[in-house]
This record gives sequence, C-alpha cells and structure tokens, in this order.
Amino acid sequence: MQELDQTDRRILLALDEDPRIPVMLLAQKLGLARGTVHARLERMAASDALRPNSARLLPASLGRGVMAMVSAELDQSKLNDAVDALRGIPEVLECHAPAGDTDLLLRVVARSPDDLYRVSEEIRLCPGITRTSTQMFLREVIPYRTTGLLAGD
Repeated sequence: MQELDQTDRRILLALDEDPRIPVMLLAQKLGLARGTVHARLERMAASDALRPNSARLLPASLGRGVMAMVSAELDQSKLNDAVDALRGIPEVLECHAPAGDTDLLLRVVARSPDDLYRVSEEIRLCPGITRTSTQMFLREVIPYRTTGLLAGD
C-alpha cells in the first residue's frame, strides 16, 4: 500500500466534508485538474488505501445497535480454520491478532443483549476456538475517525 501524500490527503478531507461531490467540482475546489483527482482516487482504490463504502454505514442503521469486543483463545494449529469460520459470521465486523494473552480480538454487533449472546456462542463454536470473553460497549465516546491523521503531518 502506497503512503498518501498531501494532495491525496486534501482530496480525502474534502470528501469527508461532502462525500457526494462530483470529481469536477472537487477538482475546482482544490485547484487541481479533474484528471489528477480522478487518477488519484482510482490509485487509492486500487491500492486498498480506501475502505469499502459500506464501512461508513453505522450498524445501528441496520438494527445492530449493540456493539462488543470478543476476546478469543484458540488452538494455534487451527488458526486458519477459526478465521475462515469467523468470516462467515456477518456480525463480526473485524478481527485482529493482538500481542499478549488473547489470540484474536473481534469487534462484533448484535440486535440486543440476547442476540449478542447468540453471536458470542456462534463465535465460541467456531473450529479451533477454545474460550471466549465478551465485553459489551455501553456507548461510543469517540467514533472511528481518521480526519485528524489526514490533517496532520
């Protein structure tokens, strides 16, 4: 993945302000050629620097207002099987392999606390997962953001 330069950052900050702005208007606003803006957006998309548009969607708008972190311990020899099974659970938004005692850390969503129990059980029953621990979030105090990183440096 190529690191973003100042021009890329300016384009993305402007898109944060108005995500539906046409490329021509965006180029005019930034004082860039339309082809430059278009080519840079295409390059960022091709290099996986941008998340899918669906990543902007709030899970609560899909009826999944409960969010939690699930820590999972697993049989290390079955890591790939566990990850493959976790990919099949739509409520698993992301999965990370952290340093420390936890093998996998998952951010999950659910419709209700009872539904969170169901999701946690579905995770626990994945091949290779030996133990889970779930921490439900009471509220979001700082949402996912990258604007400060784009504006910095």
